Amino acid sequence: MAVLEKINLGIAGACGRGQSFKLACDVVDAVRIHAVCDVNEEGLAAVATSLGAAQQYTDYDEMLERSDLDAVIIGTPMPFHVPQSVAAIRRGVHVLSEVPAGVSLEECCTLVEACKASAALYMMAENYTYMLPNALVKEIVRRGEFGTLYYAEGEYLHELKELNEVTKWRRRWQTGVAGLTYPTHSLGPILQWFAGDRVVKASCAGSGHHYRDPRGDCYENDDSTVMLCKLREGGLVKIRLDMLSNRPHAMTNYQLQGTDGCYESSRGGPGDLNNVWLRSRCSDPNTWLNLDDLHDEFMPESWRRGMELANKAGHGGGDFLEILDFVDAILGKRPCEIGIHEAMDMTLPGLISQQSILQDSAWLDVPDSREW
Repeated sequence: MAVLEKINLGIAGACGRGQSFKLACDVVDAVRIHAVCDVNEEGLAAVATSLGAAQQYTDYDEMLERSDLDAVIIGTPMPFHVPQSVAAIRRGVHVLSEVPAGVSLEECCTLVEACKASAALYMMAENYTYMLPNALVKEIVRRGEFGTLYYAEGEYLHELKELNEVTKWRRRWQTGVAGLTYPTHSLGPILQWFAGDRVVKASCAGSGHHYRDPRGDCYENDDSTVMLCKLREGGLVKIRLDMLSNRPHAMTNYQLQGTDGCYESSRGGPGDLNNVWLRSRCSDPNTWLNLDDLHDEFMPESWRRGMELANKAGHGGGDFLEILDFVDAILGKRPCEIGIHEAMDMTLPGLISQQSILQDSAWLDVPDSREW
């Protein structure tokens, strides 16, 4: 295989989420934004100029067919993630897809089959796993400071009733389905802390319906939805999703419990901190440490090398670091951390939760894509 000097990148959904990858791509030398695609024909020319793209398309398949691309970023609405990923992978084009990986079990199976049949790389762009507090906790866990992990919580509380009316696909795919429709920002970092583990069973319940959209229709998604997950190694995880309740946003809430340590993230209130307790460092069992005070000792190497660039690129550094990982994986410098099976581990429990909530919160098995 020829060594790539520059990765020709195409961006789908360039007028929306896709254009937010500009800063990250600008600071990764091995990437060139070569083509952009969006159905918004009126805004596409300006976006192409802003991103420095040589080519622009309103048809995704045409971009894949005519443009000389090595990789694509899929920044389109959720129902397009699998069809567009599969179309690229079958052409040997590497894929970085926004979250979640897919919106049904059937199409996730199709995606996995396409990846198995192709040499092209698939990576899911779960940027919350790269945020510095989550990366620090991951490193502290890796060094054994938490002991044996057995419980975690993640919450994504993001009121978006107005956003539903602007990005209208959300009304169908995020708030128009019962169960966890958007779980990976919460579950993704937790699964990286529980390295090598996966969800094997899930149960889901909702709080009911107290809001209506501007047309007077009740949202199909419960105001708050909670998914319980049993891990293969015996651990328990609780995930809460709330995209409707009237309240301030709090999208990065996490808790982690091990035999020798625990972590409670800031909930965003005035003066609230990311708190950690470690048996090895806290003589008082009732005294927290500020996670910030452990930066120097536990800073991951990726953050140590790229902090200035990461802080410029958005989503708490996640956009830069995931682009860097994607590029390094394509170039064979290191394995892809969120490849197809890790993407399924983060996506499939949410899809199973959508079945569980319709079956009186029954505990249901979560398939392992490695066995497909």
